[in-house]
Amino acid sequence: MDLSKIKTLIDFVGRSNITELTVTEKDVTVRIFRTSPGQEAVAEREQEAGSTTSPAQDACADRPSRPEKIYAVKAPVFGVLHRTPAPGEPPFVAIGDEVEEGQTLFIIEAMKVFNTIVAPRSGRITHLTEIDHGEVETGDLLAEIA
Repeated sequence: MDLSKIKTLIDFVGRSNITELTVTEKDVTVRIFRTSPGQEAVAEREQEAGSTTSPAQDACADRPSRPEKIYAVKAPVFGVLHRTPAPGEPPFVAIGDEVEEGQTLFIIEAMKVFNTIVAPRSGRITHLTEIDHGEVETGDLLAEIA
């Protein structure tokens, strides 16, 4: 499948209400995904008594007890997850970091295309996946932002 055909398919998905398209031609399969901001990205989570918490949550234990909106950052595509911009460099973010909306959190490499995964909103990183330079599936939880 040539690049112009793939670009046409991407444009089609972008203009339509389709959120996922899979096209196979000969022995090549192309999967195109589209996610809307906030769609499947918001989840409310309440801590139960006796549950385990991350170090970032423990640091905020002195705050008044109230349900906190947690935004889940999920993998939009299947591919190899990179938590750093390049080998040997520090990760984009760590647990407890304050992030701004649009800030790069990860890169997912899929079919030699590097997809930048950005923060859907400003907040504090409360959870990060342990995967680095490993495969992730579409919909896998990568991070949580409070």
